Amino acid sequence: MPSARERVRAELTTEIADAARRQLAEVGAAALSLRAVARELGMASSAVYRYVPSRDDLLTRLIIDGYDDLGAAAEAADTPSAPPRARWVAVCRAVRAWARDHPHEYTLLYGSPVPGYEAPEDTVPAASRVGVVLGRILGDAARSGQLPETSGERDPSLISDGALAVLGGEHPALDEAVRVRALLAWSSLFGTISFELFGHFVGSVQDGDRYFDRAMTDLAALLGL
Repeated sequence: MPSARERVRAELTTEIADAARRQLAEVGAAALSLRAVARELGMASSAVYRYVPSRDDLLTRLIIDGYDDLGAAAEAADTPSAPPRARWVAVCRAVRAWARDHPHEYTLLYGSPVPGYEAPEDTVPAASRVGVVLGRILGDAARSGQLPETSGERDPSLISDGALAVLGGEHPALDEAVRVRALLAWSSLFGTISFELFGHFVGSVQDGDRYFDRAMTDLAALLGL
């Protein structure tokens, strides 16, 4: 059981992160300031630095929390017993719903890079969670015989071994052509959401819900689901 001191530290760290999220909504990630967070919480700046050493550490916390929250939404939306195409569309809808409910956190994750900040390697597992869910759907379809057989060829100079593990793993129905389409579908999911959230569909898309479902269904078909 955590000690009282550890519980207080965890609670204060959470309060700092919550205040920082409010700042994201007000001023954006580039203007995020530990001093402003301290002012909002009625703390001295020196006290905040005892819990969060730097602005970059705070950004990393927000990024990991955001990816984990988004990943949890995607995982909760997946029903392994459902047909692969239905699973795919359901997960994509959940990702879009999360983005619409958390536009400022989504912008931190998928918008313009924050000047002077470079995300560390420990953000990668959280950032991969949505891809893992989509890859599992593809891999399950392959292993259940619901994808057509392919050449099974592997081009290690094109897609990394780490991405291969995420995109369904090894199977005769998953060759490099399928993996390229899987990466295309994964990036198209977030591209479609970003176009919607950042206003790039204005004047082009009449019904956002129907367009999104059609686009995600077409991506599923591209994968052979």
